[in-house]
This record gives sequence, C-alpha cells and structure tokens, in this order.
Amino acid sequence: MFDSKMLLVILAIALVIFGTKRLRTIGSDLGAAVKGFKSAMNEGETDEKAKQLKQDKDADFSPSTSAPSAAARESDAKVPPKTQA
Repeated sequence: MFDSKMLLVILAIALVIFGTKRLRTIGSDLGAAVKGFKSAMNEGETDEKAKQLKQDKDADFSPSTSAPSAAARESDAKVPPKTQA
C-alpha cells in the first residue's frame, strides 16, 4: 500500500509545512492523547468488573423472595394511570 519512499515524501512535506518544533509538539500531544485514551479504557473496564463482582456478591447473599413476582408486575402494568378531572 505505502512504500517507504512515499512515507519519506509525506514526512518531508509535513516538515516543510509545520516545521520541526511544531511537529515535535504535535507528536507529543498525540502521544499524550493516546496514552490518556488507553488509561481511560482500562479504568472503565476495571470499574465494570468491580460493579459486576459487587452485583454477583449481592445476588449471592440476597434472598430471591425480595424480587416482585411475575403476577405482581402484571397487576401493576394493568392499572391505568390516574387523570385529573
């Protein structure tokens, strides 16, 4: 797809347009953005795992009778909402 000569030409053009100082700044900013993105993704996965473990732990200790039965949920669904007269 890309040949090494093409990449060198693109790099030379970018160097002429932006200059060495600006390219260094762009590179460091891009690296910091990628690093921040990766750490945020890892933090999100860690939070999800912790929540899942807590839910599993709570489910193991909570009695199953505390959840409403299917009949109770059906009766709640059949009640029409009250309207103001």
